[in-house]
This record gives sequence, C-alpha cells and structure tokens, in this order.
Amino acid sequence: MSKIIAFVLVAHVSFAQGDLLKELEQRAEAEPEIVTATFKGSRLVNGQSVETRHKGELEFIFAHRFGRMNGGIYELFGLDQAFVRIGLEYGITDKLSTGFGRNSVDKTMDGYFRYKLIRQKQSGMPVTITTFANAAVRTSPRKADAPGITLNDRISYTGQLLIARKFTPALSLQVMPTLVHRNTVNQNEENNDQFLLGAGGRLKMTRSVSLNAEYYYRFDVPAANQYYNALGFGIDIETGGHVFQLVLTNTRGLTERAFLTETTGNFFDGDIHLGFNVTRSFQVRKQK
Repeated sequence: MSKIIAFVLVAHVSFAQGDLLKELEQRAEAEPEIVTATFKGSRLVNGQSVETRHKGELEFIFAHRFGRMNGGIYELFGLDQAFVRIGLEYGITDKLSTGFGRNSVDKTMDGYFRYKLIRQKQSGMPVTITTFANAAVRTSPRKADAPGITLNDRISYTGQLLIARKFTPALSLQVMPTLVHRNTVNQNEENNDQFLLGAGGRLKMTRSVSLNAEYYYRFDVPAANQYYNALGFGIDIETGGHVFQLVLTNTRGLTERAFLTETTGNFFDGDIHLGFNVTRSFQVRKQK
C-alpha cells in the first residue's frame, strides 16, 4: 500500500513540474527578451550612452585629453598639455544611476542622474530610452580673482533624452535631443539656453573591439559665436572588467557644458585632441 501511495505522489509531483515548466515556457514566449549591451560603456565618445550601471555596481571613470595635435613639435603634437576628469558612477537600481566628477578644464565639479525609461526588446519595443540630467559648477576663476562673478553665474544644467537601437550584434545607433542652460553667458555671442541634436553609433569589429562616433549640432547659434559643434571618434577595447577607449575629438571639454557649448576647435582645420577614456567597474553590493 505504501508503495502505491509513493508512486501516486511521485507521479503527481512529476505532472506538477511538467505543468510548471510549460507555464514558464509560455511566460518566456509572452515576455520578449530584453536587448542588452547596446554599447560597451556609459560613454559613447565625449557624451553619454543609454547604458546604466547594475544595482550595487560602482564605475570609476578617468577621461584624459591632450592638447591640439596641430600644435606641432614644440607642443609635441599636443602631448605637453593635459586635461582630465575623474569621476564615479553608482547603480542605485538596474535602471537608475548617479555620478559625480571633477574636470580640470575650468576646474568644474559636476553631478548627474540617469534613468532608463524604456528597454529595447527583441519583439515589440524597438528602442532603449534613457534620461540624463546634469548640474555643473565652474570653480575657476577663484572668487578673489573675479569678485563680480557669483556662484549663480557659475552654474549650468544639461538635460538629454538618449534614444538608441541595437540593430544587430555589431551595429547600434543613438540620437540625443539635448538642452543646455547656463545661468550667465555673453549675450552678444551665446544663448543661455542652447538646443542641440546629437547622433552617434557603434560598429563592433571583434568580440572586444568596436568603433564609435558622435556629433552634436547646435541650433539657433548667434552669428558672433566663436565655438564649434563637437565631433568625436573612438576605438573601444574591452578587457575584463574595464573598457579602454582611444579618442580623437575637436574638444578638450569633459563635461556637458564644456564640450556641447564651448568647443573651441575646428576638427577639419586640424584642431584635434588625442585622448582616452578608461572605465573600471566594481560590484560593491551583492545583488539579492
């Protein structure tokens, strides 16, 4: 009798497991798989990508730009000069990240949030959309050297929608509608509010190497404005837990205000800065 009961119980469990597996398979079919790794890192070239950090993940970011390569041998083709930004970004959730950093250009401090609103899926949702909001304060020149400049004059804000699609495992494209607000500018040459549209992408060459490019176009720029649109190219090399990116760009700026609205070089006149971005990620909090 006990053997019969045991047989019935085993059969019941087996059927239950079969039903459960069938239900899980049906759920997987009903919920299209999310597309991941649209880009290798959180930076496309100078600007941001749709990627956010995972929950509990801390990313160390070191960005470096040399001087202009057309400075000639006297400047060692730009290598005599250095502009850097050191920053950290932390994943509060898988969709929400926050970060801060300091840029040696104008000694600017910046902080930001990024939130992934929508994730691309293999069927249904065609794009990933991430919002990005940044605030920055320029601490140079010192207050003692510029008594007429207030803290309010030094502050700027940036808001972006980052919209990307991974078309194939090798090709991803992104557009970036952008608004930069600077509290104080030279009204004869600049606008307090500057609208831009950026476009960029990634072409994967091998498992660990990809080519990146981005360009930002500024709208309604005053005729007396002396700045240029930011253009950049990068080669991403992924090695284990970090990404190394070699950069060629016409801007030395490493925060949104600087490279979006205050790029002083013309790429096609040879005002090109060699540089690199290095990011290293650490899982500082275990995921449950």
